[in-house]
Amino acid sequence: MKKVSTLSIVIVFCVVCLCYAATLDDMLKVVKLPSSVKIPGSTQDDDTIIAGLKEALSIGTGNAVASTSKLDGYFKNQMIKILLPEKLQTMANVLSKLGYQRQVDDFILSMNRAAEKAAPKAKEYFIGAIKEMSFEDAKKILGGGDTAATEFFKSKTCGKLFDEFKPVISKSMNDVGVTRSYKEMVNKYTSVVPFSNLESLDLDQYVTNKALDGLFYMVGQEEKKIRTDPAARVTELLKKTFGK
Repeated sequence: MKKVSTLSIVIVFCVVCLCYAATLDDMLKVVKLPSSVKIPGSTQDDDTIIAGLKEALSIGTGNAVASTSKLDGYFKNQMIKILLPEKLQTMANVLSKLGYQRQVDDFILSMNRAAEKAAPKAKEYFIGAIKEMSFEDAKKILGGGDTAATEFFKSKTCGKLFDEFKPVISKSMNDVGVTRSYKEMVNKYTSVVPFSNLESLDLDQYVTNKALDGLFYMVGQEEKKIRTDPAARVTELLKKTFGK
């Protein structure tokens, strides 16, 4: 009789345990434990996503700096070539008709050479800005358009880059003869049109703005390639981050 009672107790105990187990299982199904925030369409964890985007930006900005820094990087790229300021177009047209086209061409070339010479300086500032990118920034960028990272990057760094870039551009323009070429053009123009009234022009600011516009344009092109062209995803991390 005692053995039967003991067996009954064991059976009851097992049934109770099973009931609690079922209840606990149901509770765990309902209560979701906190997990890492995921970007829609991505299966990567936060660290991988941030690392992937930073790598993409590092590669994109590195390629952009390399392409603009080489000889003719600006001058022979029609998308970013620095042309005459609009304020000087009338003067250039007059000089060209008077046989001074070479001086005009030399001036255009010298502006582009200054940009090419200054472009490498941008790399260190790009790297610094990339390191500061947060996960929230990364989430917005990855879910954005083909140049979302470039636009974000430009909005966050353009002012600082301008302040840091302008002195380099100014020195480069002196080194490659932009200022000299400009003065020669103005002197020739005023000698044949003595009462001309040329508008003042800050060449340093003009060339700096155009150089940065061209640099960011090239960064955008690199970003588009990484987003849309699988062949441009040259590392496993980029394939994981941007692969569909």
